[in-house]
Amino acid sequence: MTPFELAEPATLKEAIALLDPDDPTVRPIAGGTALMLMMKAGVFRPEKLVSLRNVKGLTAIEPMPDGGLRIGAMMPLAALERSATVRAHAPVIPHTMRTLSNIRVRNVATIGGSLAHGDPHMDMPPVLIALGAQVVAASPAGERTIPIEKLFAGYYETVLARNELITSVIIPAQGARRAAYLKCTTRAVHDWPALGVAVAVEGDGASVRDARVVVSAATETPTRLAGAEQALRGGAAGDALWRQAGEAAAAEAETISDGQGSAAYKRQLVRVYVARALAAALNAGGAN
Repeated sequence: MTPFELAEPATLKEAIALLDPDDPTVRPIAGGTALMLMMKAGVFRPEKLVSLRNVKGLTAIEPMPDGGLRIGAMMPLAALERSATVRAHAPVIPHTMRTLSNIRVRNVATIGGSLAHGDPHMDMPPVLIALGAQVVAASPAGERTIPIEKLFAGYYETVLARNELITSVIIPAQGARRAAYLKCTTRAVHDWPALGVAVAVEGDGASVRDARVVVSAATETPTRLAGAEQALRGGAAGDALWRQAGEAAAAEAETISDGQGSAAYKRQLVRVYVARALAAALNAGGAN
């Protein structure tokens, strides 16, 4: 690992001021669980890291007046796993943590960092997209709100500017929606997934009124599947509809080949796992 300067600002304004929009060797660091691995491998050689660990105001979990939930970007994933507030608002999040890497990583990795990193294999992005979540990002120009489904621009790429920081994640009120996340790994259950599928379904038990279907890891970016969502709307809840949605998802998803499997293999995973995730979401004892 090459030597680098470490800055440790105490405020958000100071942190943003330290970032240079024209210098790719200056980079913010949150938990650092992914970034440090890239640095050790020589993939990224920064000259300066701007640590966000001491920045005040980025670690709160706050219910909002409209029923939504605001989570500070520096909140460790393990804290979300243990939070009764998060569990009550979106139980799919602590459920997802059970197989998200390991407890050592979850103690350090942050929700904002997992989004800003832009890795399509991360577990949280598809879950948050299915929940309709947004990020609040701050820069010298002020704040803006970005739907998470529009955050990712490509493989390890986001729409964030180099001098822009995620400050919080906003999860809207879920109402009657039920959500689930399933993933398929080629090795240990907590390993990088070959496919991640997150769904959020609204219905009365007999029929589906609305749905969000999101796949990741098998695609270049976490991706909503509009065709699968359309196939679900107004349908009679049950195995036949789940299989129909799985077929629509497999036809729509632009799968890629990588170390976790071929594009054809991942397309078959999409077909099977979308149906399974939908059944889990509507099952009272499932992964919601």
